[in-house]
Amino acid sequence: MYEIIYQEIEQKEEYNKIIEKVLSKCFEEEKITNSKLNITITLTTPKNIQKINKEYRNVDRATDVLSFPMFEKEELKIKIENEEYEHEDILGDIIISIEKVKEQAEEYEHSFERELSYMVVHGFYHLMGYDHIEEKDKKDMRIKEDKILNDLKIKRD
Repeated sequence: MYEIIYQEIEQKEEYNKIIEKVLSKCFEEEKITNSKLNITITLTTPKNIQKINKEYRNVDRATDVLSFPMFEKEELKIKIENEEYEHEDILGDIIISIEKVKEQAEEYEHSFERELSYMVVHGFYHLMGYDHIEEKDKKDMRIKEDKILNDLKIKRD
């Protein structure tokens, strides 16, 4: 279902537990628990995420989360509906700057758990083909994100 990679940051069981809880709920909500779809989550530094952002998106700045989906939304929808999975399909990659998570938790005055959970669920829905370019799409994505966080009782403090 997922793999967590620590890139130049200290491994913490707290991070693993948050990610596992959120991704399990996301997979359950989207009815893909038995899908063999896999996600790689890389927890890293601002310097590394900036390098990745520049290399793959031509944006030379650090950010909080990057998502790299392997499927288009409609392609994924058909795969899920028809349960057409290869041996193990890669849903995509999520890269999160842990330092940015800490900064934003402080800035928005909520817990680290809430901010990391939001980054995970936000990245997950990008992998599922959602985006926030158009206002309607942003609203649809936000509804899904909020449902996961509310179901898990992860609230803004």
